Amino acid sequence: MSNVAIFNPAQAPAHVRARTELSTMAKALSGGGSSGGKRISIAGGVFRLYHGGKEIAAIEDRFLDVVIINAATHIGRVWYAKSYDGEATSPDCWSADGMTPSNDSTNKQSDSCATCPKNVAGSGQGNSRACRYQQRLAVVLPNDVGGDVLALQVPATSIWDKDAKGEDRPLQAYARYLVAQKIEPSDVVTRIKFDTKSQSPKMFFKAMAWVDGDDLPTIEMQSKSDDAVKAITMSFSKNEATAPAPLALGARPDRKVEAKSEAKAEAKSAQLEALVADDDAAEEPVVRKEEKKASAVPAKKSNLLAMVDDWE
Repeated sequence: MSNVAIFNPAQAPAHVRARTELSTMAKALSGGGSSGGKRISIAGGVFRLYHGGKEIAAIEDRFLDVVIINAATHIGRVWYAKSYDGEATSPDCWSADGMTPSNDSTNKQSDSCATCPKNVAGSGQGNSRACRYQQRLAVVLPNDVGGDVLALQVPATSIWDKDAKGEDRPLQAYARYLVAQKIEPSDVVTRIKFDTKSQSPKMFFKAMAWVDGDDLPTIEMQSKSDDAVKAITMSFSKNEATAPAPLALGARPDRKVEAKSEAKAEAKSAQLEALVADDDAAEEPVVRKEEKKASAVPAKKSNLLAMVDDWE
């Protein structure tokens, strides 16, 4: 067994997971810590852990086991006018509900996503759409359900895939599979694995085990936490590179400068991921008529159930 396989941040031993506070030494060596949220990136077809906009670990395994605790009610969309050139920018036009551009978009392309010229096949590279779908998830690690809540952005190719077979399911098909059996996504440990046949990062989802019943109250609490809400909320400032991030209690005044740098780094990584995905293989939803309203979702069904109703 290689050293890489031995050291996997997602499989920390019990004594490490039980630690509630880091030492003064750890904080000093890491520059005093960071207030930025933690998230999982799939750039380059590798699961990467980001904190404060900086990569802090990469997992060499081709899969990652998580518990999905929350999801954005709608599948969002983002469009960048320029190709990624290494400089962080927020999307020129974006939509949190996939139907109407946000009022904070700096360069709206249409009053409706359904009639937008960037929603036409061929407006992007090849036969793809220039405007990209993405689904936001909040997850925790199954061996530490009370620990960090991680954000994960799922690209269109991992939401729909008409060519998927057997237990290799894209996100929406996986959700439908669970819902048909009256199973909440938070009831099971979900294995997310890369499609090794795909040229761009593409993921499949599979249920591996039941979550321990003793962990369910903690998972329920985590699903409603501020970190979970932040993880599934699509929001971009009009100047992402200089937008201040929320300060932690007791933070020094100079944290404002650090927060701006973190926001810029996170915008850079998010933009890169949006351009990596190739939508050509995605089974995108049929555009609905504007007068048809989205199905209402009960408050208790805060996970992936909303997605099933919205995109039938």
